Amino acid sequence: MKKAFLAMALLFSCTVFSQTQIGIKGGLNINDISDSRYRNNTATRLGYHGGLLFHIHVQRKLAVQPEVVFSSQGAKYTHPNFNGEVVTNYLNIPVLLQYMGNRGIRLQTGPQVGFLLDADLKRNGNTVADLKQGMNEADFSWAFGLGFLSRSGLGVDARFNLGLTDAFEQGGRESKHRVWQIGLFYQFRP
Repeated sequence: MKKAFLAMALLFSCTVFSQTQIGIKGGLNINDISDSRYRNNTATRLGYHGGLLFHIHVQRKLAVQPEVVFSSQGAKYTHPNFNGEVVTNYLNIPVLLQYMGNRGIRLQTGPQVGFLLDADLKRNGNTVADLKQGMNEADFSWAFGLGFLSRSGLGVDARFNLGLTDAFEQGGRESKHRVWQIGLFYQFRP
């Protein structure tokens, strides 16, 4: 029985590995933080993202795509008491379920966990405060997206990451990341 289970597990892992394609990705972030303390005083901040993707075919039109992505996020604050740019850098790990339609179109959705690498308050491009101590180390969000993959392996995607947990640790303060991502990716062919 143990040998049969081991053989089936080995066969399954070989099958999954043979259907896995690795890729690279990068692009532009349009970031904001929905902050209850400064409700009408935040503005979008441009950032970037880049990393690796692992595209695993589950069925003919269905795939799972885990990724490991560096993402520069945050927001601009324009309040008389708090003026500047909050710059947060995360290592994000989304696990997306993808439906692959006709002609290379892909619909994708799934959870994402982000691990805070650093957080700074900047004014005129200079760091004036380290904000990491006052922020949650983990950021959970849900991703929704649309993509296109050409036959050459080059693709484009657009994604919205809706923050589910507060960015700042302060109790009673809602502060969730909202990130639009537009990018290019290349999926290596086996």
